[in-house]
Amino acid sequence: MAYTRKDIEQQHTQYKGMMPRWEYFIRSYLGGKEFQDGKFLQEYQLELESEYFKRLAYTPLDNHCKNVIHIYSSFLFRVPPTRELGSLEQDATLDYFFDDADLEGRTFDALMREVQNYASVYGHCWVIVDKPSSNVMTRGEELEQGIRPYLNIYTPENVLDWKYTRSTNGYYYLEYLKIRESIEDDGEYYKIWYLDKIDTVFLPTANRDEPKLIESVPNPIGKIPAVILYNQRSPMRGIGISDLTDIADLQKSIYNELSEIEQIIRISNHPSLVKTRDTEAVGGAGSIIEIPDNIDANLKPYILQPSGSNLDGVLKSIAHKIESINRLSHVGAIRATGERIQSGIALRTEFQLLNARLAEKAKLMELAEEQIWRLYALWQETVFDGEIMYPTSFDIRDWATDLELLQQAKASNIKSATFTKELDKQIARTVIDDDEKLVVIDAEIEQNTQALGEFQPQPITLPTV
Repeated sequence: MAYTRKDIEQQHTQYKGMMPRWEYFIRSYLGGKEFQDGKFLQEYQLELESEYFKRLAYTPLDNHCKNVIHIYSSFLFRVPPTRELGSLEQDATLDYFFDDADLEGRTFDALMREVQNYASVYGHCWVIVDKPSSNVMTRGEELEQGIRPYLNIYTPENVLDWKYTRSTNGYYYLEYLKIRESIEDDGEYYKIWYLDKIDTVFLPTANRDEPKLIESVPNPIGKIPAVILYNQRSPMRGIGISDLTDIADLQKSIYNELSEIEQIIRISNHPSLVKTRDTEAVGGAGSIIEIPDNIDANLKPYILQPSGSNLDGVLKSIAHKIESINRLSHVGAIRATGERIQSGIALRTEFQLLNARLAEKAKLMELAEEQIWRLYALWQETVFDGEIMYPTSFDIRDWATDLELLQQAKASNIKSATFTKELDKQIARTVIDDDEKLVVIDAEIEQNTQALGEFQPQPITLPTV
């Protein structure tokens, strides 16, 4: 099949609409120079280009986007998933796959964590389960040559076109997929997946040169081995919802207000001197201004210096936006750095909302990984009959508040042995994180706790004199 430049440059309609947002999200997540190059600072009227770039260089970024996503990731992968791979447990290449899932040295767990981070940023992330083509005849020869399935991660901006088709039983399957593999100085390499073949195409940089078909090989498994990990599902197939949809806009607003703070401080500390051309003056502390003897009194030099009183207003606006970010992401109690006055019910509600969002992410991770293992088994000419289970309950508690409540309950001196034992066990679970030691502690509490109750005082017999 001969490809034209139009065929290769063809993009999905959703890709064209989402590409600016994806670029905005990844720059907001990466921060640093990538964020500066996005030029998200609002330009002032009559501002020179040199002044604008200087302001870009001086304005810091408080990266809330990266912080929120890493908090989600730390909770999701705090407890590793349970993998029951069934018949795949006997596969000789399985250990190699877990240790080096992408043929570049990254473990399977590290790769899945990276996929989840990108899905949080973009809304979804693509994973291709591929296997090198070879002419070997046996599985043993494949093992000797290191030929086995591996994973490739593709962020949405590199997946230019795709097509889903609905089968007669109502199941949607991927019929066509075009991926940009790499960008070189002289052109770009694309891999185009069909149900029956896989084409590798080179698109030269020069607009007049037509694409070149580098390689075309049969697709041995008869389906496109692509898996989408959604962060949140959207009404559009192949498009997810990013965690940064609203947070990135708030971060950009804070970024602009930080620039305003820098300008207020700079101008307040270094006022502008207004003088005539003939007046001799230099800046700096202790400088001397020489003016002509016959100068008009109305033309004497003077200083323009703003009061800086609006600095507090800008700081309050930033604090309000940070509070909005915490409310949207449900991580306010975790991100709090100072004293935060909040009722126990409000904290518990916030933890429950965060737990619900993490549970939704875990279910989507579980679904995507099961699809990966099905494709892995398909490449190995077998069937995946196992089960993947990610944690769906994340014990997010305010331990300090719980401990204070338990101590207050114990100080109430309720005369019940059962109540006392249960309180002691709860206190132990709050401060001890070792399950084996907790079993010993529970046994000791059961043995050593004495029954409490109402006791009659013993009569006192006074000695006779």
